[in-house]
Amino acid sequence: MDVEKIRNDFPILKRKINGKKLIYLDNGATSQKPIQVIDAVSNFYKKNNANIHRGIHILSEESTLMYDDSRNKVSRFIHSKNPEEIIFTRNATESINLVMYSWGKENISRGDKIVISEMEHHSNLIPWVVLAKEKGATLEYLELDKEGLIKEGELEKIKGAKFVSVVHVSNVTGVINDVEKICRTASEEGAVSLVDASQSAPHMKVDIQSIGCDFLAFTGHKMLAPTGIGVLYGKKEILDSMNPFLFGGEMVVEAHKYDMRWNSVPYKFEAGTPNISGAVGLGSAVDYLEQIGMENIRAHEKKLVSYALEKLGAVNGISIIGPQDSSRRSGIITFEVKGVHPHDVASILSEEGICLRSGYHCAQPLHESMGLQPTTRASFYIYNTEEEIDFLIENLVKVKKIFGV
Repeated sequence: MDVEKIRNDFPILKRKINGKKLIYLDNGATSQKPIQVIDAVSNFYKKNNANIHRGIHILSEESTLMYDDSRNKVSRFIHSKNPEEIIFTRNATESINLVMYSWGKENISRGDKIVISEMEHHSNLIPWVVLAKEKGATLEYLELDKEGLIKEGELEKIKGAKFVSVVHVSNVTGVINDVEKICRTASEEGAVSLVDASQSAPHMKVDIQSIGCDFLAFTGHKMLAPTGIGVLYGKKEILDSMNPFLFGGEMVVEAHKYDMRWNSVPYKFEAGTPNISGAVGLGSAVDYLEQIGMENIRAHEKKLVSYALEKLGAVNGISIIGPQDSSRRSGIITFEVKGVHPHDVASILSEEGICLRSGYHCAQPLHESMGLQPTTRASFYIYNTEEEIDFLIENLVKVKKIFGV
C-alpha cells in the first residue's frame, strides 16, 4: 500500500486544526471520504439525477442503472451469489431493525431463546431486548473474559436457540469473533443467524459463503461511502418469506383500494425513493477498496495496531482494553489513562488536531461486563500512519503531565 498516495485522495486530511495537521483516529465512528467517492456523488447530481425504476426517460434509466450497478458491486464485495439478496437501508441499525420487525416479530414466540454477546453495539442489542420483552422470549448473552473475548464453552448457550446475533468485530476491544464457528453452531441448532459486520466489512475480507450467516448487516459511512446508506444481506429464501418493514411506493407491484401485492425481493424492502446518490457513492467506495485490496488493508491495520500496542504499552498509567495479540483484533485500540476522564483526554487531544472517541462507544454492557468506566478509543484506517501514532502518544504524555498523573 502506498499510504501517502492514498492520503492525497482525502481532501479533509489537508485541513489544519489550531495550525496543526489533522490526525483522524475516529474511523470506528465514521471514515473520511476520498475524492473519488465525493466526485461520484457530485457527478450523479450534476449529470444523472432522477428517480429510479419509475421513468422511461434517459435520466431515470441512467440513475436506475447506476443504482442497480452499486447493488451488484456490493453483492460481489461480500461474495453473495445473488444481487437480489442485497437490500439498501439507511445504515446497519436500520438493517438490524428490519430483521427484528420483519423476521423477528413473525417468528419469535414466548419461550423462544435469542442469543447475543455482551460485546454488542447498542444497534445489535436494543432491538433484541425490545423483542424479547414484547414476545416473552429468553435473551441469553455469550459472556466475555478479561480480554473481551467470548469465554470458552459459551457457545453451548446456542443449543435450543431460535435466533443468534453477534458482532463480527467489537467496536471497543477490536476483538475479531469466530463468526464462522458461531453461525455453524447456530445452523446445527436450526437457529437463524445475523452478523453485524459494521466494523469488519471496511477493514477485512468478508465472505458470506464462508461465514454461513442468514443475515449480515453493515453500513457505508464506515467504509468511505456517504452517510445514510447501509446494507442488509439476507438469504433469498428467508427474505422471500418475510413481510415488508416499511409500506408505500415501490414496494408493491399492485395497489388497490382494499388490497395490494408486494414487490419482489429486494424491492419490497426498499419503500419510497431510496438514497440513490448514497448507493452510487457506496459503489464507488467498493471500487476504491477493491483497488487497494482488502488483504492489504488488513495487513496495514495489523501493522499499525501492533505498533500502537507496543508504544502505548510502554507508557505508565495507560491500560489497554482487549487482547494484546494483534492477530486477534482489528485496527481499534481502546484504553484508559489512569486519573484522567476520557472526555478530558479527547478534549485536550482535539486541541492538538487529534480526533478520537471517548465514552461508552454505544457498548455500555461490554464496559459493565469488563468492569470499565467510559474509555478512550483510537481507531485506524487506510490513511493512518505510524508517525500519527507517535504524535498521539507524545500528546498522551502531555495529558498525563497536565493532570499530574
